[in-house]
Amino acid sequence: MFPKVIAIPRLCKRHLNQFLKHHICQCSSAPTSSVPHVCIVGSGPAGFYTAQQLLKGNQNVIVDIYEKLPVPFGLVRFGVAPDHPEVKNVINTFTKTAHSERCSFIGNVEVGRDVTLKQLQTAYSAVVLAYGADDDRTLGIPGEDLDNVVSARSFVGWFNGLPQDRDLEVDLSAERAIILGHGNVALDVARILLTPIDILKKTDISQHALDALSQSKVREVLLVGRRGPLQVAFTIKELREMIKIPESKPNLDQKDYQELKDLLPDLPRPRKRLTELMYKTALEPTPTDTKLWRDAKREWGLHFLKSPVHINGDSGKVTGVKFAINRLEGEDPVDRKAVATEKTEDIDCGLVLRSIGYRSVSIDKDIPFNTQKGVVSHTHGRVQGLNGVYCSGWVNTGPVGVILTTMTNGFDVGKAVIQDLSNGVLSVTGKQGKDGILSQLQKSGVQVVSFSDWKKIDEAEIQKGEHCGKPREKIVDIDSMLKIASKCE
Repeated sequence: MFPKVIAIPRLCKRHLNQFLKHHICQCSSAPTSSVPHVCIVGSGPAGFYTAQQLLKGNQNVIVDIYEKLPVPFGLVRFGVAPDHPEVKNVINTFTKTAHSERCSFIGNVEVGRDVTLKQLQTAYSAVVLAYGADDDRTLGIPGEDLDNVVSARSFVGWFNGLPQDRDLEVDLSAERAIILGHGNVALDVARILLTPIDILKKTDISQHALDALSQSKVREVLLVGRRGPLQVAFTIKELREMIKIPESKPNLDQKDYQELKDLLPDLPRPRKRLTELMYKTALEPTPTDTKLWRDAKREWGLHFLKSPVHINGDSGKVTGVKFAINRLEGEDPVDRKAVATEKTEDIDCGLVLRSIGYRSVSIDKDIPFNTQKGVVSHTHGRVQGLNGVYCSGWVNTGPVGVILTTMTNGFDVGKAVIQDLSNGVLSVTGKQGKDGILSQLQKSGVQVVSFSDWKKIDEAEIQKGEHCGKPREKIVDIDSMLKIASKCE
C-alpha cells in the first residue's frame, strides 16, 4: 500500500507551514478519539481562567476558545478603563495560555449565528459558556429614550474601542452630567469625564472618544444612588482615584457623612476603610488634598437617597431628572432597603448615564436561561438539562465582583469539568473538537481568526499608537481587523 498523498493547496509560506504542521501532527500522533476536547465560548477573563484550570488539571485535554470578535480578552480589553493599564497586565497570563499547544483561539465566530450549541455538543466532550454580560439593565421610567440618555456600558465601550459602540452618539456640550449608580463603573465613567485631556491622550483610549472629550464642556458630574453612603458599591481604590483627579474637586454635602464616625468601629474592615475615607474627604480633608483642589476647574459629588422616576426633556433631548426622595428601612446599618417617600427633587443636566448593572442574554435557543436574573440556569456551573454544558463567569454568577471573583469561579467550573471527565460522566469517543467545526465554518465563508492572526492586529494597533504617543490605538472596524488578520507575513 502506498502512503496517503496529501494535496497541498497554493498557500503563502506561513499558511503552508501551518498546513504541513497540522498534517504531520495528524500522521505522527495517536488517534484523537480518546482525547477529551473542551470548547469555551467567550475569550474574556472567565473563558481564559476556565481554560487555565482545564489545561492544568488534565494533561490530555484540548481546549478551543471561541470568540465572536476577531480579538480576544473581552472586558479586560473593552471594559477596563484606559487609565488603569496595570489591570490589563493579566493579558500576559492569558497570552501564555493561548500559546499552549493544547489551546486554540478561534476568533470571529459567533455561537448562535455561525455555529449552534448542538453542533458544539456534537464535536466536544464539554462546552463551557463564558461569554459574559453584553446587555445592560434599564430603568423602565418615562424619558429613558430621550437623546443623551446613555448606557454606561455603551459609553465604556465607546471610549475603549468596542466596535459595536464606536458610533455612539453622546453630546458633551452640557456643563452638568448625572450618572445613575454608585458602582465602580459609575466612578470609571465619571473619572474619564473629569480627567484632563493631557493625561487621557497618553492612554489607549480610542481616538474618536479622545477627540470628543477634548471638546467637552462638562464641568460637574453628580453620581446619584438610591441608598446611603454605607451602601455604595464602589471600592476604596476607585474612590481614592476620584479624590486625586487633577483639576477636579469633590463637592460633598457634610450632613450626609456626619453620623458615620460613630458607626465606624462596628463596620467590617473593607466597608470601614471606605466609609472612613468618605467621612474624612467630606469633613476632614488633608492639607495635601485641600491644596490639590484649590484651583479645580471641575467638580463631582455623591448624592444619596434618590431614585429616578422621570427623565425630563425638551425637543427630544434630556434636560434633567426627577428623583423620588428615599428613606432607609432595616436594622442592619449596611444592608438597609430604600423606600420612596412622596417627596421629589428635580436636578437639571444635559447628559444622563445609566450605570445600574449589566446583564447576560441567551445566545442560542437551546440554552436554558433565567431571563429574570439574566443568567444561564445551572447548578454549581453545570447547565440544567444539558449534560456536558457548563457556564462560567458572569453568565454563571451575574455581573458581580472583580476579576479575582471571576478567576475563582472560572477555576471552580474548570474543576467541575475535570471531575466529570474523570468520573466518566462526559463522552470522549467520537469527539473530534474543532476540526469538524472549522470545516463547517469554511463552507459557510466565515473567516476564522487564530491567535497568530490576532497578534498581527495587536502589532498594527501598537504601531498606530506609536505615531501619536499612545500605548496602542485600537482598531474599531471589524472589516479592517479581518483584513489585517488575513495578511501573510
